[in-house]
Amino acid sequence: MAVIWVGLAMSVLDTSIANVALPTLAGELHATPSESIWVINAYQLGMVMVLLPLAAFSERLGYQRIYLMGMSAFSLASLVCVFAPNLLVLALGRGLQGVGAAGIMGMNAGLLRRILPLRMMGKGLGANATVIGAMTAAAPTIASAILSLGSWRWLFAVNMPFCAFALVAGAVMLPKIEAQPRRFEWISALLSGGMFCALLVGADLITRNANLPLGAVLLALAAASAVVLVRGAWSQTAPLFPVDLLRIPMFGLSVATSTTSFCAQMIGAVSMPFLFQQGLHRSVLQTGLLLTPWPVATAFASMAAGYLADRLPGALLNSIGLVVMAAGLILMAALPADADNLGIIWRTAICGAGFGFFQSPNNRTMVLATPRARGGATGGSIATARVTGQALGAVLVSLLFRLLPIGEAGRLALGFAGGLSLAAAAVSGLRLRHSLPTDQPRAGEVEAEAAAEG
Repeated sequence: MAVIWVGLAMSVLDTSIANVALPTLAGELHATPSESIWVINAYQLGMVMVLLPLAAFSERLGYQRIYLMGMSAFSLASLVCVFAPNLLVLALGRGLQGVGAAGIMGMNAGLLRRILPLRMMGKGLGANATVIGAMTAAAPTIASAILSLGSWRWLFAVNMPFCAFALVAGAVMLPKIEAQPRRFEWISALLSGGMFCALLVGADLITRNANLPLGAVLLALAAASAVVLVRGAWSQTAPLFPVDLLRIPMFGLSVATSTTSFCAQMIGAVSMPFLFQQGLHRSVLQTGLLLTPWPVATAFASMAAGYLADRLPGALLNSIGLVVMAAGLILMAALPADADNLGIIWRTAICGAGFGFFQSPNNRTMVLATPRARGGATGGSIATARVTGQALGAVLVSLLFRLLPIGEAGRLALGFAGGLSLAAAAVSGLRLRHSLPTDQPRAGEVEAEAAAEG
């Protein structure tokens, strides 16, 4: 579990610290602000393009091997970023970091199924969510401290000792699972990566009004790739594009809930800084402090939700959390122009608490709703839903900012995010009509758990 937490911490930290460093990077590498955004985009793009192919590889090579390969790629990419002479090389290094992060985060579900007994799965996933929330909260402070003491290159060099620990300890401690000889679907892997790349780049081009014809062509290619992937996977027993898992009602509804919820979360995360600074006239430092209650509340709520998830229906906990998150987002959208800091803080904390109460039980449901043999595809789907939802949320905010004044767009975006949270709560509630097939261990799992517990 310590190896998994270190990997999660590094993946989340490198997502967040780059946001803080963008102005510094743009200045020192002589890039425009719009060009420097690729330090963020390349990381997300590299991750989402390979999540499902790596998940399929993991069911053939074993979760531990893919995890260690991902950590190795992440370490190498961190060195590339440290010594990057220009923005292009830095963006390429960040893309490789995203590929490594996909190997790290995508294996969590499969590894947890081998590490923890089923009765502790909610606690384990709650601990994971707590690590994510804590690192998200700490990232701005860590980045600011590093930038105040030295070069931006130390933002990436700081990864190296933690990566070394994860590689050595992971090789010794992570469960070794025998490879399953299956033919890898190279065409499906290329189609999957191309589909997500075309979807995100095409949507970005259209929302920025940068190149509408090319954006439309890319979206059409993404739709065509999705059709081909689904048709090819429909009759397969363990396809790369996990149609077999999405047909499980509990899992399919959980993926839809996760994607919609992370879309709402990203809309809030992107639009709130603009609302605070340009609508409520807060400084950059004040904005950072006012945003901190969200991840802090998420971390604490995730611990409580993980404990409850092993005892209460996950769908019920998810719906409660998403309704609370929706209330916080709508209250934030209705902030008066003369709102004081305390009024902002408790609203932000409500959003974070609701999000934390949703995250752990939803991940537990997704992990336990699928067969153990498909743990790789399960983990890949969980991470893909997260990244896709966040990317689409960023695109929607970009579109609103292009169509409306910043202050008005920020409030509208937060209200829209609240509506998405309510929609996700409704989708989550549909799962109450279905049972979780793996709430009780299937044949063979009892013996496996008994052996694991000595």
